[in-house]
Amino acid sequence: MTDLSFSLPTSLQSKLDQRIADGGYLDAAEYLRDLIRRDLAEADEDAAWVRARLAEGEASGYLEADPRDVLREIMAKLPDA
Repeated sequence: MTDLSFSLPTSLQSKLDQRIADGGYLDAAEYLRDLIRRDLAEADEDAAWVRARLAEGEASGYLEADPRDVLREIMAKLPDA
């Protein structure tokens, strides 16, 4: 295990203390480990969502039309702002 040491502004320290108390964490280290795990899990979920959308797009096929014509067609269907 690696030890980390860093400084926090007083305003963040008080918010951290409150979060620890509200979340039932034993200390800042436990809270930060949980925060990092949740952040990494969310990043994995985001990447999975992007991969799914890419696969969806690839499965839908490719257009042979000029991209500018496709954009003009899409823009023509949008209501005026």
